[in-house]
Amino acid sequence: MPSSPSLPSEKKHWWLSNKKVVEKYLRDARVLIASQQTADVTAALGLIEAALGLAPRLETALELKARSLLFLRRFRDVADMLQDYIPSFRAAGDDDSGTSLSGAGSAEQLLPRERAKLLSGEERSDGERSFRCFSVADLKKKVMAGLCKNSEKEGQWRYLVLGQACSHLGLMEDAIALLQTGRRLATAAFRRESVCWSEDSFSFTDNHSIPPPPSLPSSESEAASHLVSHIKFLLRRRAAAIAALDANLPNESVRHFSKILDGRRSVPQAFAAYCFVGRASAYRAAGRLAEAIADCNRALALDPASIPALRERADLLEAVRSHADCLHDLDHLKLLYDSILRDQKLPGPAWKPHYDVRYRDIPSNLRTLTARIQQLRLRVAAGEGTNVDYYALIGVRRGCTRSELERAHRLLSLKHRPDKAGGFVDRLEFVEEHRELDEIRDQARMSALLLYRLLQKGYSSIMAAVMEEEMAEKMRVREAAAVVAAMKVSVAAEKVAQEEMAKTTTVTPASAPVYQGVFCRDMAAVGSLLAQVGFNRAIPVKFEALSC
Repeated sequence: MPSSPSLPSEKKHWWLSNKKVVEKYLRDARVLIASQQTADVTAALGLIEAALGLAPRLETALELKARSLLFLRRFRDVADMLQDYIPSFRAAGDDDSGTSLSGAGSAEQLLPRERAKLLSGEERSDGERSFRCFSVADLKKKVMAGLCKNSEKEGQWRYLVLGQACSHLGLMEDAIALLQTGRRLATAAFRRESVCWSEDSFSFTDNHSIPPPPSLPSSESEAASHLVSHIKFLLRRRAAAIAALDANLPNESVRHFSKILDGRRSVPQAFAAYCFVGRASAYRAAGRLAEAIADCNRALALDPASIPALRERADLLEAVRSHADCLHDLDHLKLLYDSILRDQKLPGPAWKPHYDVRYRDIPSNLRTLTARIQQLRLRVAAGEGTNVDYYALIGVRRGCTRSELERAHRLLSLKHRPDKAGGFVDRLEFVEEHRELDEIRDQARMSALLLYRLLQKGYSSIMAAVMEEEMAEKMRVREAAAVVAAMKVSVAAEKVAQEEMAKTTTVTPASAPVYQGVFCRDMAAVGSLLAQVGFNRAIPVKFEALSC
C-alpha cells in the first residue's frame, strides 16, 4: 500500500517542472521579441516552439508564435496556423457539408465560447446531479469569473493577427472581416472589463485570483483602423471597376483598376494579380489588345499557375490569330487541369482563393479545352499559324497612314520595353521578397520581350504595306498628271488650230461657207489640225489656176 500515495506526488512534480520550463521559455521569448530585431525574434520563435512542444494548447505561446511569424513576414505560416478562422475557408468547408457562412460571421460562429458555470454540483453514484445551496456572493463571483474567462478564451488576437496576415496575402474580404471581428471582440472585452471593475458593480478588490481581460493597445488599434480603411478603399475601387466593365464602360474600368495598381500605397501580390487580369479584360473590351496581353504577362509573372490569366491571354492571342503562342498557353492550361484532377484539389494552399475557378467545373473545362486545342492544331497545319492580325495587335485601322502607325508604335514600344518590364514590381508588396522578386522580374522581362518582338514584327509588316500603298498612290498621281498634261496639250493645239483657221478663212454670203485655196503645204497642215479636233464635214473649195 505505500505505492499508492507516491504516484500523485510524482505526477504533481512532473507537471510543476514542465510548467516552470514553459514559463521560462516564454519569459525569455518576450525579452527577445521586445528588441524588435529579426535575429532575436527568430531565436524567440525557437523558444516558443519548444514551449509548445510541452504545452501544445497554451494560448499565450500560440499568440507569441503568431505575432512572431507576423513580424518576420511569414504570412503564409500564420494563415496555415490559423486557417480554421479564415471566413472563406470555413465557408468553403460549410458548402461541402451543406451549410454556409454568412458574411464575416459573428463571434459565436467563428469561435466557440465557453459558458460560465453558474451552478456547481456533485455527481451521485447513480449518475444524477444533486445541487447544493449557494450564497449570492458565490453567484456574483462565478458570473464575473466566467465573463473574464470567456474574454480570454475568445482570443481576439487571432482575428487581429490573422487579419493582418490575410491583408498581406491578398485575401481582402477575409482580412476586413477578421479585423472588424477582432475590433468588436476587443471593444466587448473592454466593456466587460469596465463593468467588472466599475464602482457601482460587483467589487472584487479582495479577490486577486480573477485576472483582468487583456485590452487592445492603442497603437495596434490605430494600425488596424488604418488597415481597414485601406482595404475598404481597394475593395470599393475594384467593385467600381467591375461595375463599369459590366456596364460596357471599359475605359472607366481601366481607370479604376489603374488607381489600384499605380497608387502610392503598395498592393499585395495576389490582389494585384487579380486586378491585372481584370484590367486586361477591360483593355480587351476597349480594343487595346497589346495592353491586355501585357497585363496578362504581369499577372502570370506574379502567379504562374493563374488559370484566369492563362485563359485570358490565350483568348487574346487567338483574337490576333497568333495560333502558335495561343497553343502554348492552352497546353500549359491543360497541364494545370490534369494536375488538379490528379491531386484532387486546386493549386496552392487550402485557404488560397481561386477566383472564377471551381473544382467541380474542371472536368468539363478540360474536355472543352482539349477540343479547342485539336481545332487550333488543325488550323496551324493548314497554314494559318503565321497570319497574325498585326492591325488589331497594334490598334490601327487598315489603310492607316504612316504617321498614325508611327505614333501608335512609338507609344507601345516606349510602354512595353523589356528593360522596363519589371518596374511594376516596385509598387507591389510580396510575401517573401528575398526569394520571389528576382524570379518575377525575370519572368516579366521574358514575356515583355516576346510581346516587344511581336510588336516590332507587326510594325515592319504594316509599314511595308503602308509603303506599298504610298508607292501605288504615287503611281496613280503620276498617271493622273500625265493625263492632265495630255489634255492640256490637246486643248492648246485646238486653240492654235482655231486661230489659224480664223486668219486664213473668209465667210461667203451663200448658205455654206467657201474656203479660198491656198498653198499645198498650208492645206496639209490645216488638214492635220482639223483631223485632230474631229472636224469631218465637207468643205467647199474654189479652185483657181496656180502658176508654177
